Amino acid sequence: MTTTHPTLGEDRLPRNPLLSEVLALVSKQKTKAKKIQILKQNESLHLKSVLIWNFDTSVQSVLPEGDVPFNKNEAPAGTEHLHLAYEWKKLYNFVKGGNDILRPVKREQLFMQLLEGLHPDEAEIICLVKDKNLKKKYKLTRAVVEEAFPDIQWGNRG
Repeated sequence: MTTTHPTLGEDRLPRNPLLSEVLALVSKQKTKAKKIQILKQNESLHLKSVLIWNFDTSVQSVLPEGDVPFNKNEAPAGTEHLHLAYEWKKLYNFVKGGNDILRPVKREQLFMQLLEGLHPDEAEIICLVKDKNLKKKYKLTRAVVEEAFPDIQWGNRG
């Protein structure tokens, strides 16, 4: 994955960037201030939801830990991919307190369907976040997120 958009330059994102593009651009910044600036410029409910799931210890995934065996969406860029910006509202199904009556088998089936519809880079983010492992790929900390989004209420979830 590259964060360089062919017509926008190295530090610019397309009009409706994928979450993976935003996080990659944040990750490559050298200063905390620049990371915060980029997060603020790209503020969205789906970005905040994913960051809360990853960094808030009171949010507990109800999916099995580890790799998820799913078929990556191989459609050409710009076609046939669901955008996490439109699918993020389904994420509650995968955390404790979100949809606790869902049977585990059905939950895992829904999760795989979600992943298979997303752009592969977006699916990878969701797989990392479910195990609170966003740091494995992106240089981003809770402290940076807290400063960028002081309106996030941490804790007491689930």
